[in-house]
Amino acid sequence: MVRTPEASRFTVLLPDEREDWHRTARGILESQGIETIPVRSGQEALDVAVHQPVHCAVLDVRMPQLGGLEVVRLMRIRRDLPQPPPAILLSEHLSDHLLREALAMHVFSVLAKPVELNVLLDALARVLRRRYQGRWPQEG
Repeated sequence: MVRTPEASRFTVLLPDEREDWHRTARGILESQGIETIPVRSGQEALDVAVHQPVHCAVLDVRMPQLGGLEVVRLMRIRRDLPQPPPAILLSEHLSDHLLREALAMHVFSVLAKPVELNVLLDALARVLRRRYQGRWPQEG
């Protein structure tokens, strides 16, 4: 499903695997002016990022079809996605191997699951400050 996000909003892909967590996260993020786009699989995340503006991709390491790291890798090599969005990875098991892989792929942040929403908000605020100079991204 491709939606057209509001141009004045920070748009975030958000994994929708646990309905109650997603509903709470979406409510909190949207109350802060953040547009959320639910994705149920890595392939869906990749498809959405290619077809509409996404300012940050929150991805689970173990998403169906394509894991979060594979989605990040594919976003970086796609010619139809000239500037891939910063990625925040969620994982139940933070290992040195995972962190090294994420670092090598320039993942913005890796967060432990279950992720506390204030930690996710902080990571999104850091993306906004570093990538967008603290301003809502403008559509070009």
